[in-house]
Amino acid sequence: MKRMNLNYHHLRYFWAVAHDGNLTRTAKRLNLSQSALSVQIKALEERLGHSLFERRGRQLFLTEVGRVALDHADSIFATGQELLATLEGADRKKKIIRVGALATLSRNFQIGFLRPVLGRKDVEVILTSGSPRELIQGLETLRLDVILMNREPLVDNLAPYVVHRVDEQDIGLVGTPTRLNSAQPLAELLHDQPVILPTSTNAVRVAFDAFITRLNIQPNVIAEVDDMAMMRLLAREDIGLALVPLIVVQDELESGRLVRVAEHLPITETFYAVIMDRQFPNHLLSQLLNVENKDNEKAIKNQSKADRR
Repeated sequence: MKRMNLNYHHLRYFWAVAHDGNLTRTAKRLNLSQSALSVQIKALEERLGHSLFERRGRQLFLTEVGRVALDHADSIFATGQELLATLEGADRKKKIIRVGALATLSRNFQIGFLRPVLGRKDVEVILTSGSPRELIQGLETLRLDVILMNREPLVDNLAPYVVHRVDEQDIGLVGTPTRLNSAQPLAELLHDQPVILPTSTNAVRVAFDAFITRLNIQPNVIAEVDDMAMMRLLAREDIGLALVPLIVVQDELESGRLVRVAEHLPITETFYAVIMDRQFPNHLLSQLLNVENKDNEKAIKNQSKADRR
């Protein structure tokens, strides 16, 4: 039996609906009936042998194959717009990696994680930030390929995902050289100097509170901040001693603008990269994740909706 070629009209209709996320709105924009548009997409699904959308209430969500198809459709229809570029001999076909990160996560860590693909002419990195709930939703709806967090996600989500522990950073107290006498005992520093701490929901703060309870110390907390970049700036402004992952202030430590308390704190921050357990994963992920170290990988399999019915 002769294998039928792909119908690019069908693909363009799918592409339009996928970007709109609404069949009715797309049909109106294309001056088609909703039923006619549905027939075109159904024909493409039959040709590919997979469903491209699933309905959740009144909304359309891409399936995993739908996300793969959309990536290819984006590339195909962008080619026509790049016709002039081909005359210059430039190859502008790019692979895309969509990364989500906690809004409060260390920028230095994010740069380090993405370094294997940053600056490559054949790769486009789409980096977005959000809350844990927004990131998990983006992962489950396949709008994100990987999300970066500093704590493992809750296990009560319906979709299966895989958690990679990708880094662990020491936590330290840092301040300006004029404020911080690094040879002074830690207990005295915490008693004498104002400190800038993460907010109470932060895992680092929880560990720090437990640590100072054991030391029977009540530090003078001058600020509680959930943004590591802001903590770095406050420390540079000599507001107080900041409790931060040392990666956040590595440039300031190297330049001498900030110094750290010499005494080691028994606190670390762990960074995680979370991906979906997908049949068609983004191939760039293997370059970002330490997939060979199985000790750093923890699969969390949750029952799918179908399993629970």
